[in-house]
Amino acid sequence: MTGLRRLAAALALAALALPATAQDKGITVYTSQHAALTQAWADAYTAETGVPVAIRKGTDILMANQIIQEGLNSPADVFLTENSPAMAMVEQAGFFSPVNPETLAMIPEEFRPASGMWTGIAARTTMFVYNKDLLSEADLPKTMTDLAKPEWEGKWGAAPAGADFQAIVSALLQLKGSEETANFLAGLKRNALVYRGNFEAMRGANVGEVAGALIYNYYYYGDQGGTGESSDKLGVHFFGHQDPGAFVSVSGGGVLKASDNPDAAQAFLAFVTGPKGQAILRDGTSYEYAIGSGIEANAALPPLSTLDYPKVDPSLLNAQEVVQLMTAAGVM
Repeated sequence: MTGLRRLAAALALAALALPATAQDKGITVYTSQHAALTQAWADAYTAETGVPVAIRKGTDILMANQIIQEGLNSPADVFLTENSPAMAMVEQAGFFSPVNPETLAMIPEEFRPASGMWTGIAARTTMFVYNKDLLSEADLPKTMTDLAKPEWEGKWGAAPAGADFQAIVSALLQLKGSEETANFLAGLKRNALVYRGNFEAMRGANVGEVAGALIYNYYYYGDQGGTGESSDKLGVHFFGHQDPGAFVSVSGGGVLKASDNPDAAQAFLAFVTGPKGQAILRDGTSYEYAIGSGIEANAALPPLSTLDYPKVDPSLLNAQEVVQLMTAAGVM
């Protein structure tokens, strides 16, 4: 065990030492994370602490808006997301309690906001999958914004209505500004075949409806880890070069001010970011990146260190402006 892992294990053990009052109550987790992953975390936490966990599932923005509407009357103790813009919404509304310093210490600074009001719990990266019968490596876009050029009309697919794609646009906005983001969205409207979700976009590329698709990594690697029937004709392309198309999206976790059981809520977040929680993430089937407590990612994934991704402050991703830009472009 490395020094970092030993420290993380000690911190996680200390964080899980709950007073009797916290052990007697359960907690409610609002989540947009993968259902199986959230349930695995909840089951393991309950087995270790005796605290039951109730789970309410919804999309990133739906859950964030529900928390904001419920305010200090929310029944939720913890909020877990797939992408960080929803965390920023709740933070800006003032409904998070500070995360315990011991928990923050388990996650590298680049994967959590400087405010300490929430923390990263996992990550995923943007990638372009392409049908190898329709595109060669020489044909691939050099940058994500190349997909807005006329030569890509009708050749690629995306699912712009989902929180995943909106997070990608949020990163583009932070990195390149409103004008370049609007230009990309205009190109998306003109060039892309719109799908209901990332998996459908990937499958569309696999069967040749489009030549490629802009998705998150776990759709491809999850299919490859199963039957592979929706990705067997695809190659993978990572943009690298700190391009917006190499964006790494942070999944977030935070404890709500409304929590009736803040000790248990903080302990749950410490468990998720600690060695046991991150090992559950690594060994599961979500194919997201473990980012905490020195736990390496699933061996099927290319290491994050090889992807040359841009550094994006997860607390500054602007969901509201992105929705406005995407609505104005006619892609939402």
